[in-house]
Amino acid sequence: MTGPTEYHPSAAVEVHHPAPIPPAHTAPIVPVQPGSVPAVTSVVLPDGRVITGYAIEPAKPEPVAAKPVISRAAVNIALGGIGFAAICGGLLLLTTFIAALAALIHQLIILAAVIFGGWIAVQVLGAGRGRSGGTTVNIRKVVIKRNRFYG
Repeated sequence: MTGPTEYHPSAAVEVHHPAPIPPAHTAPIVPVQPGSVPAVTSVVLPDGRVITGYAIEPAKPEPVAAKPVISRAAVNIALGGIGFAAICGGLLLLTTFIAALAALIHQLIILAAVIFGGWIAVQVLGAGRGRSGGTTVNIRKVVIKRNRFYG
């Protein structure tokens, strides 16, 4: 069995011819002022070859921006400190709010106990007033003989 990568001498050979590239249209030549055309320079190499071309001025490095007086790390640390102080202030207000809310709940519980306790006292102590208009106390002579109660 033969694979696709094996060579077959009986296989037909296809020849591909590249398509011709159409000529590019050149831009019209614009006259240039004589002072702006750079001078042509020729250089002779040690092996005797001559290279001719335009002299190119070396690229000038861009001026280095002056470093700020205060470093970025110092600014970041200062901003972090300001943010931390703001958070601490918020947490202080939050804990104050929670403490005030707990005190309010405590006072409401005490108020409910006083009101409920007063209502119970009125129910217990005021039960006999509606019938007789006063308090009735029965006093009897109690006789105790030989540790027995006779009432």
